[in-house]
Amino acid sequence: MVIVRHGQSEWNLENRFTGWVDVDLSPKGIAEAREAGKKLSNFRFDAAFSSVLQRANKTLDAILEQNGQSNLHVERNEALNERMYGDLQGMNKDEARKDFGEEQVHQWRRSYDIAPPGGESLKTTGDRTLPYFDSQIAPLLKGGKSIIIAAHGNSLRSLIKHLEKLTPEEILAVEIPTGTPIVYELNEDLSVRKKTILE
Repeated sequence: MVIVRHGQSEWNLENRFTGWVDVDLSPKGIAEAREAGKKLSNFRFDAAFSSVLQRANKTLDAILEQNGQSNLHVERNEALNERMYGDLQGMNKDEARKDFGEEQVHQWRRSYDIAPPGGESLKTTGDRTLPYFDSQIAPLLKGGKSIIIAAHGNSLRSLIKHLEKLTPEEILAVEIPTGTPIVYELNEDLSVRKKTILE
């Protein structure tokens, strides 16, 4: 199974909280997506999954185009969407620190189960991501299928926490770079046999 965080978005570039706002890839993000496709050019996927947000969809499209699988059907579901940032969405992160205080913004961003106003925590993001993974993706993996998922920093972190059996504290230290494929070789019970980051 390969997971990829989308390439840099326009709001990543502008240092804004993006969440469920459907912003496009930046020029750098488009280049990152194409580069990810080159790194995966020898891979053949049986199924592909993405969120409903265009930055993840365009990243996946670029990857499948690069490896000659543009015709592969993609399942798109909001269960794989980025964490909903609520009242912070659209705010510049530096402005948010001025408005709410450095400590409060850090707590919202880096705690496991504290959500910003009107938004989701990493825990509640996992509460929608993992049931979808268990019902739609895990059976394919157990059947020996090769899967690619293009999604977002926090939806993928909830998945990594689950696969690697990390604690809430451990997952908070995990950073997922944009446009960098992570390849998991899984055992039949979906325990991790090997993890490779294609930098």
